Amino acid sequence: MKKQMLFIHSAGPQNLQEGSGPLVHSLMRALQDEYEIRCPTMPAPEHPQYMIWKEQLTKEWAAMAGEVILVGHSLGGSVLLKYLSEEPCPLPVSALLLIATPFWGAPDWEIEEYALQKNFAARLPVIPYLFLYQSKDDEVVPVDHLSYYAQELPRARIRLLEGYGHTYQAGLPELVDDLKSINHEKRVAH
Repeated sequence: MKKQMLFIHSAGPQNLQEGSGPLVHSLMRALQDEYEIRCPTMPAPEHPQYMIWKEQLTKEWAAMAGEVILVGHSLGGSVLLKYLSEEPCPLPVSALLLIATPFWGAPDWEIEEYALQKNFAARLPVIPYLFLYQSKDDEVVPVDHLSYYAQELPRARIRLLEGYGHTYQAGLPELVDDLKSINHEKRVAH
């Protein structure tokens, strides 16, 4: 039986060539034998609002059962963290993988709508595997945002990368490797 993955995309245009599209499709190609990947189009991605995205996430949770792996790209990662730290978690989350996730509240990123509560990390459900990915050459989310998350989430595995920019047009092989490593660790543990 395939594992469930829920991928929440970035803000902005979403298609095969823009936004999270190329990244999602590379993950689908690389993981199609092991994962059922759900990547809903979030409402009004070019003018996102947290409350509307939260409602869509609630609908996505309701359509799934059992353990889930969550992947968030850019704003999608922010929305997942906010949701998980403020709402009851309806399903067990076996892994959370966040890619180029802005830290709202950092200088020049003060947008209250997406900001996390103080001590948000303490409010997260138990998540056995937590990964943070950030490319040094990201032209949208400054690399120092990774430092904010590393401080708040000290048990997260940090992947500081080079050459991916913000959109990961050619995919993210490190994420694929991490997922395969998680699967191997789980098989060995059983």
